[in-house]
Amino acid sequence: MSSAYAVELPPACVGCAQDEAKASANKMLMDAIPISVWTDKTEYNHNEMIMVSGQVANIASGYPVTVTVVSPLNSIVTVNQIDVAEDRSFETTLNTAGAMWKYDGTYTIKVNYGSVEKSNSAKVELTGGVVTTPTPSKCGVNEITASGQCIPFSISGGVVKSATLNTDDKSIVINIDAKKDGTLTVTPSKKIQDGIFMVLVDGEQWDDVEIDKVRNKVTVMFLAGAEKIEIIGTFVIPEFGTIAAMILAVAIISIIAVSAKSRLSIMPRY
Repeated sequence: MSSAYAVELPPACVGCAQDEAKASANKMLMDAIPISVWTDKTEYNHNEMIMVSGQVANIASGYPVTVTVVSPLNSIVTVNQIDVAEDRSFETTLNTAGAMWKYDGTYTIKVNYGSVEKSNSAKVELTGGVVTTPTPSKCGVNEITASGQCIPFSISGGVVKSATLNTDDKSIVINIDAKKDGTLTVTPSKKIQDGIFMVLVDGEQWDDVEIDKVRNKVTVMFLAGAEKIEIIGTFVIPEFGTIAAMILAVAIISIIAVSAKSRLSIMPRY
């Protein structure tokens, strides 16, 4: 006679099916997003490490993920490039103890993977800083300041370091740090620049350019190592602006009037 043993089954997992469905939906959503990014927390002190993680939907051979951190003052805090793992993930750490992180406020962590379309961002708050955050710049995160003007731009393969307006050549001069071949797209307001017809890269006329005159938009395909891109048009806003020009004109007229009066006063009378 054989003995029979009763086997006690574990209780049914309450909510397991819902958790599995949610995890599956989240995975499908992440797989559909070109690039995603998140941090281990949303608020940090000024002496902590920010753990940044993310995932790309499809691996592009040879392309790293570019991580750019923008401060509450709309200035670039740091730029780094991260290789993507075989499982499509990437991660890095950011040390908030540096001098560039001293202001309290919202820091934007932007990630880019080879093109403008493959970009995303996460925001974190820093508190407990010694210095209070001043009034932020009027330019947005995706704008660069050129002689006090805000110009929308996007870049892949490098970073924009600075920009100026050249009123003599009617051009926008943009200094970049090109780590590899990439593209720079600039869309200035027609009040800032109009009639774009030529682009110079490091002083040489560049043909690998797309100019959309209707949208006043120019896209430049540059090579690794490029340092300066100059966009030339038929008009660029005067450096001093309309009010300053009017003041200068009034001053010149006043000088002419005073000079004429002085000449009349010294003329001999008969």
